Parts: sequence; structure tokens; C-alpha cells
Amino acid sequence: MQRIMLKSKIQEVKITNKEIQYSGSLGIDKNLMEAADIMFGEQIHIYDVTNGARLVTYAIPAPAGSGIIAVKGAAGRLMEKDDTILVVAFNNIDESDLASYTHKIVYVDDKNQPVKIDERTEEDYLKM
Repeated sequence: MQRIMLKSKIQEVKITNKEIQYSGSLGIDKNLMEAADIMFGEQIHIYDVTNGARLVTYAIPAPAGSGIIAVKGAAGRLMEKDDTILVVAFNNIDESDLASYTHKIVYVDDKNQPVKIDERTEEDYLKM
């Protein structure tokens, strides 16, 4: 049996712009995508810390080092520039692999640049 588990999260990035007239997605600075192991076209969940909106879309790269987090398409009706969001990716893991399961959390500075990457286990959370 497989379980859907958190793979990675980009913690508290700021939306830099939005484009409503677009087919839909989230543009993410390529450096952040790589740090969080998120691929072009991969399904992601977006949780807006500012207003509580939640949605599912897919990731597309923005120029590396740009700090761009661009909400595109209909999601632009739910979120605004300067909102703080979480970008989350999940994957399917066989139960036999759960003993070694970890996930990544990418922390950013005020310019949406990665400053720290944590890889966490269940024991890490029990110590918090």
C-alpha cells in the first residue's frame, strides 16, 4: 500500500505578481523549485497564510534568482500581490519505505531567496 506524504514545502514566500489572463499555474523562482525538489508541471498545493485560500495547481519556473512567485490564472482571484503563501508538494510512498521518510522545508528571506533547507523526520517534530 502507498501513502500520500509531504515531499517538500516552501515556507512563507511572498507573491510578487499575478496574471489573471493566463491558463493557470504558479510561477516559482527556479532556485526555489530546485531547493524544494519541485519539477516543471508538478502538482502543488498553495495555502495563503494571509487570507486562508487554498488551491491546487502546477509549478512553472520563473528566472533563477529573481524571487518571483507569480500567481497565474483563476488563482489570481483568490490571492493578491504581497500575500504570504506556503507552496507544498506531496508524493506517494510505499509503506515499506516509511521508516526512512523525510521531507524538505525551504525557508526564504524577504526577497524570496532560499536561506535554509531543513530535512525533517518524525523524531524532529517530536523534539519540538
